[in-house]
Amino acid sequence: MFKKYLYTALAALTLTSCGEDLMDRINKDEHNPSSSSVDAKFQVTDAVVSTAYSTWSGDYAFYAALFNEQAFGTGNNQFMKAEMRQRSETAASTTFNNCWNSTYGNLMNIKQMIEKCEEGRVNAGQKDVLGIGQVLWVLCYEALTDLHGDIPYSEALVSPTAKLDKQEDIYKDLFTRIDEAIAALDEAAKAKVNNVGNQDLLFSGDPAKWLGLAHAVKARLLLNTTFRDQSAFAKVIAEGEAALSLGFSGAELGIFNGVDCDNSWTAFQWSRYYVGASKTFADILAERNDPRLDVYAVDYFETGVTCAPAGDESLAKMTETVGFPLWLDNGAATLHIYSLSELYFNIAEAKARLGQDASAELLEGVKASFADYEAATGETLTAGADEYVAALGAVSLKEVMVQKYIAMARDGHVQTYNDLRRCKAMGEEFIKLLNPNNENGGQNMWPLRLAYGNSDVVSNPNVAAAFGSGNEAGNYLFTENVWLFGGSR
Repeated sequence: MFKKYLYTALAALTLTSCGEDLMDRINKDEHNPSSSSVDAKFQVTDAVVSTAYSTWSGDYAFYAALFNEQAFGTGNNQFMKAEMRQRSETAASTTFNNCWNSTYGNLMNIKQMIEKCEEGRVNAGQKDVLGIGQVLWVLCYEALTDLHGDIPYSEALVSPTAKLDKQEDIYKDLFTRIDEAIAALDEAAKAKVNNVGNQDLLFSGDPAKWLGLAHAVKARLLLNTTFRDQSAFAKVIAEGEAALSLGFSGAELGIFNGVDCDNSWTAFQWSRYYVGASKTFADILAERNDPRLDVYAVDYFETGVTCAPAGDESLAKMTETVGFPLWLDNGAATLHIYSLSELYFNIAEAKARLGQDASAELLEGVKASFADYEAATGETLTAGADEYVAALGAVSLKEVMVQKYIAMARDGHVQTYNDLRRCKAMGEEFIKLLNPNNENGGQNMWPLRLAYGNSDVVSNPNVAAAFGSGNEAGNYLFTENVWLFGGSR
């Protein structure tokens, strides 16, 4: 009996003395290491896909296409309501909640990537990883602040009740970040390092290609500020030409095969059939005898309705009636974070505004757009870009903006929305929007910005206060420009 108690006591003593270490080893999940110990290159994949799929070609782009009249909202549901500019859809905090949440979630991932490049961390000294992270940070936050104005920024990823930072201050930091990205990627490119490889689905980790994108992104940021700073046009040209000198040919995600994996536009279209061809857009093509019309306004349902007049209530309420662009039927079409045509048109606009010859950039932008339309649809356009541009006549600022509007209809709707608002702030109307619902009873119903995501409207008092409550909730969307385009927030 004594031995029994002695063995029990010794066993208890042993468990007490080593139990904590033993339990730590038992509780350690060898198959799922902590995020801090995971190489950031494995996070690049998701960061790139989310930036392209959810932020630049998700709900933000779907709705912007309707506001830009590059597409027509049909299907008798959400997009019908947006087409009719119904306030319950346009100004609801639930409308953009998914892309608001996914973009901030992606930014948390990107933040971890950047932090892992600090001294003593798993990716310390890896300038290519740091630069990629900074570029993606800028792309995601640019979309958020361009569309919403003042947003949670400096405290966004550390506090559930983050304050709203002023858009002017956010843009200052984005310029700092993109300059840091350019410096890091330039160093990595010169050293010919590649710590990411095929985990990067855009450029296979090539820092020189990311450097080209970084310069292109800076050109876009500068262009967005030109209502506030006319001197930025010269800088747009310099940054755009720097991108081209590095061989920038576009940043497009091409992982889709149209069978097991569809791009976001096709996935949305096949599940809803909410997107139709807009007569506003089709008429602009027809006026120019533009061969892109043949793949834009397609009688897909064989109803004889190739496109719909903006704001047409009867067609908006119908399902599977209005034709739509052929690329929406191609799940394998790529998604652009930044297209080559956009870069050429950004440079062309800046040159045209400064009185410089923009004919070469206009031609190259149209060539890139023709190639993109063909690649996305699998169809060969009936006329060549050189012949088409020659028929346009003398190059003008208006034609540059019209050609950019046409090119960006493929999947560049977020930036087109920026351009329309910027030009409107400058007192210009190169694209005449024709939806009669853009105004109702003398009140503007075309949103000057987009609503915050519902998750923060209901949980963050700072966002809730900015959004408003009761009958005033969301009213500012129709009356107040974002700071970039003349507003105060």
